[in-house]
Amino acid sequence: DNQREVVKEEKRQRYDNVPYGDVIEHALALTFPPDHPYAHTVIGSMADLDAASTSDAASFFTSYYHPGNCVLTLVGDIEPEDGFARAERYFGGIPAARTPQRPEAAPLPPLAGVPRVSVTEPVPAGAVYMTWRLPARGTRVYDAAEIALDVLGGSQTSRLYRRLVHGDRCASAAGSSPMGLIGGTSFGFAFARALEDTGLDTLEDTMLEEFSRFAEDGPTDEELARTRVQFEREWLGQLARFESRADLFGCYATLHGRPELVNSRVAEFCSITADEVRDAARAWLRPEQRAVLTYRRGLHVGEGS
Repeated sequence: DNQREVVKEEKRQRYDNVPYGDVIEHALALTFPPDHPYAHTVIGSMADLDAASTSDAASFFTSYYHPGNCVLTLVGDIEPEDGFARAERYFGGIPAARTPQRPEAAPLPPLAGVPRVSVTEPVPAGAVYMTWRLPARGTRVYDAAEIALDVLGGSQTSRLYRRLVHGDRCASAAGSSPMGLIGGTSFGFAFARALEDTGLDTLEDTMLEEFSRFAEDGPTDEELARTRVQFEREWLGQLARFESRADLFGCYATLHGRPELVNSRVAEFCSITADEVRDAARAWLRPEQRAVLTYRRGLHVGEGS
């Protein structure tokens, strides 16, 4: 009960009691089918947390928290032999176990029909969020889609920000980004927060104009070069710190089974061409393949379709 309340309080602080805190909950539900593993947040709902029993938690722990389902990463001034000896000393006595077979998640096709949800909440400003299904991470087409979303909305020099915030002055913020997932399908999103005199329909239409223009023309040479430089800078910055370096190796070992890919990641990402980026946008970021979530200012009211 103590730990249940800790997690419920975390949910209140991070999701329920902050403006736009339930974006990810709505976005996942819009983007994935109800029975898909990615259709809900990892933290779950209050009903999920209330229903969890001590035996549920113990069973989950014994099923998944064991050496056969674990990646241990050591970084720093240590020799491999010393590292293996220490791992054996501290963890060697833990009994082995078999992890339950994880169901295969088949890749999903792009969205169709433009599903929509509109919520009215006490948020600072009305906002539009759009989501798209993308290929799984670890593929060239996912990397190409990531570059497209970065050019469109990854920074204050991006197309969405320059158009909506600086140009038309209809939004206080705008951007786009992918969430790379390994189970068959990732997703990408774009957002904009409206200024007081801007209608959400106008905001959405303007965002779609930029997506359509990008799918037609692709990135410029300058945009592609800027994205490559930014990616390399951030990647090498992560490798320069012990903690984030360990995270990267652990991530690639866990998700891809190949931690050595960390060493070739910059070259792999920077080999994506402008044509690949344009083609990925045409295949996966088309306006008719989106879902839409809108926030309107007011008291808590939900309406879905």
